[in-house]
Amino acid sequence: MGRRKVEIKRIENKSSRQVTFSKRRNGLIEKSRQLSVLCESSVAVLVVSATDKLYSSSSGDNMSKIIERYQIQQADDLKTLDLEEKTRNYLPHKELLKLVPSNLEEANVNGVSVDSLISLEEELETALSVTRSTKIGKQTFLVTRDETAMLPEFSSGNYPPETLSLLK
Repeated sequence: MGRRKVEIKRIENKSSRQVTFSKRRNGLIEKSRQLSVLCESSVAVLVVSATDKLYSSSSGDNMSKIIERYQIQQADDLKTLDLEEKTRNYLPHKELLKLVPSNLEEANVNGVSVDSLISLEEELETALSVTRSTKIGKQTFLVTRDETAMLPEFSSGNYPPETLSLLK
């Protein structure tokens, strides 16, 4: 007897729906366990039923460690997105250099308005902070996640100290 393709839509029969939910939930949890064993990864599965009952499973690490690592990664991703948003609003480095008059250091500042100088200063400060954070980010990610996982302080449940304190 071969398998038939199941149309993905809501199952109207309540008992059939519950049986399908239980079987698929157990299959999903088993697949996550297999993924964890085969790939030496940490997998967390959260399932909330239609009756708001919570089912959770984790393999590799406990659920709280996996969620904490996810939150740290999510926070880093949000910082990166925020930084990218800021950089889109400002000119690239070469264009900023073109804006700065070469004779600005000389006494010819009468033709430059205060507003333009303030905006230029803000753009230069933003470009500098973007450059610094990019440099810090590259230095931080030189140690790969695999190497970090092998560190003794990481394997005991303690996370390495946060190195992105300048971005806060």
